[in-house]
Amino acid sequence: MSQKVLLNAKAINIILHRLACQLIENHNDFTNTVLIGIQPRGKYLANRLVSLLENDYKIKNLKLGHLDITFYRDDFRRSEKPLEANSTEMDCIVDNKKVVFIDDVLYTGRSIRAALTAIQSFGRPKEIELLTLIDRRFSRHLPIQPDYRGRQVDAINEEKVKVNWTENDGEDSVYLINN
Repeated sequence: MSQKVLLNAKAINIILHRLACQLIENHNDFTNTVLIGIQPRGKYLANRLVSLLENDYKIKNLKLGHLDITFYRDDFRRSEKPLEANSTEMDCIVDNKKVVFIDDVLYTGRSIRAALTAIQSFGRPKEIELLTLIDRRFSRHLPIQPDYRGRQVDAINEEKVKVNWTENDGEDSVYLINN
């Protein structure tokens, strides 16, 4: 197994600031916007973006949620091991709001399809956008594209993209792993 560093901590920080600025351009003061990290790993990216927006760009009253999609996935019954659900933390209403789904890697698009179904339990958003740190553009099974992307990666199906966050993995990095 070999791995190649795609992004180090400095590069990730630059990308996060760029993504935060793009969100500010499109959502102004965020009064009608809800940022939603898709569990499990999108929550780290969502939390980091909210921290940047609040501390570096002085945006107030951001609405943040974490959405568990485990039982909305079309493949959840195909696994031999029992699934463990993540927590859903939605302290805000999404009815008639602009929702931004946030996930670390966009691969087949199935997680986003599950999130589109899961969010309906919390209301009917006015519109939904997608922000992703890594876009594996040649691996899509569904016609889903990000509105905001940190970096495009052309990885073949046997390769895996692994995003590490300091909060969970001890470092900020993105690796391309070849088995």
